Amino acid sequence: RHPREMGEEEIKEFLSHLAEVGHVSASTQNQAFNALLFLYKHVLNKPLGRIAEVVRARRPKHLPVVLTRDEARKIIGAMQGAAKLMASLLYGSGLRIQECMRLRIKDIDVQSLSIVVRDGKGEKDRITMLPQSLVPYVQQQIESVKELHKRDVSEGFGEVSLPYALERKYPNAAIELGWQYLFPASNRSQVPGSHKIRRHHLDESALQRAIKDAVRRTHILKQATPHSFRHSFATHLLESGYDIRTVQQLLGHKDVRTTMIYTHVLNSGRLAVKSPLD
Repeated sequence: RHPREMGEEEIKEFLSHLAEVGHVSASTQNQAFNALLFLYKHVLNKPLGRIAEVVRARRPKHLPVVLTRDEARKIIGAMQGAAKLMASLLYGSGLRIQECMRLRIKDIDVQSLSIVVRDGKGEKDRITMLPQSLVPYVQQQIESVKELHKRDVSEGFGEVSLPYALERKYPNAAIELGWQYLFPASNRSQVPGSHKIRRHHLDESALQRAIKDAVRRTHILKQATPHSFRHSFATHLLESGYDIRTVQQLLGHKDVRTTMIYTHVLNSGRLAVKSPLD
């Protein structure tokens, strides 16, 4: 039947069928529901009423993939260049991959061993640690960015995109060294909707590929991703006896219950209750 001949009752049955018979994930069911809402509202011009009593697909509860200290070091050791430094920051500072890519030179404070994370999840700023062991490599990366920026400026470029309305407030900031990305892209590109040519930050996929290759080369069987380093950062801090509130602040979690997931990982690991067989 044509969708115009159907309505709320048929949609309820269809969505329930997806969950009960199709066993789809919660995100797949939500995508189907939103697609139908769009179809009826914007294509058929027949807005839907309330759709109640839909059987919802269950959202699975997965424990995060946590690497041991040895596994994290092996993977990082199998990497090189900027990718190695980025992976080290994910593990050593608890950064999300996007936060790492968006780091700007001005956000790194070598003297106080701190990193200011701007516009993290939920558009929140926070301060996290800069590992002492990474200071020489971060300084070396800043020097390479300085040389690249100098070359861009000499060729008539050198500008970088600024957040919000800062470009209007500080017209010259876009060309300043402090605003340049710590991990710039290898090529300049055109800003969407503009004729300006600027150097953006590296794409996330570059680090994802580098970590995937390193995991394969080290023969580690865990499904490790860039985010696994952040999970490992939190778990290893808790293992070392740091307060969960401190870990919450370093991770930038709004609610401590989000951070509590890592205590579940601890309970299933080597710090848990010993088996009577052991």
